Amino acid sequence: MPDLAVHAGYMREALQEAERAYQLGEVPVGAVVVIDGRVVARGHNRRETLKDAAAHAELLAMREAARALGDWRLSEATVYVTMEPCPMCAGAMVQFRVKRVVYGAADPKAGAAGSVVDLLREARFNHQVEVIPGVLEKECRGIVQRLFRELRK
Repeated sequence: MPDLAVHAGYMREALQEAERAYQLGEVPVGAVVVIDGRVVARGHNRRETLKDAAAHAELLAMREAARALGDWRLSEATVYVTMEPCPMCAGAMVQFRVKRVVYGAADPKAGAAGSVVDLLREARFNHQVEVIPGVLEKECRGIVQRLFRELRK
């Protein structure tokens, strides 16, 4: 398992994706998919842009990774995402057979990696995903807070 400095480096890549979402007026969540030390796919929230409720950062990134690899199984992949995955994205991670998810900020209202429910480590599923929470948490929470502060003004 990579050390914290390696995780932080990839999380910074995910934060760059979150910034892209922020620039579009989207909820600023970003994700990257890493396999064998290489970023193979990127994604950022585009629900409003695409008018698609499923256009979450990690789902878009996992789909892109599967296309790039020519296989729906992402069994060697680590998904770095700036916010704890929601139930839809956590379920997709189980279906894609993702090895590990590393996230920044917890989501106490919709998090499915332990905050509200823990779909990623549910023993009754045929696959479980390793979870590493809180990497660059302050930065990841900060970009979301910045957007909502601006919207309230």
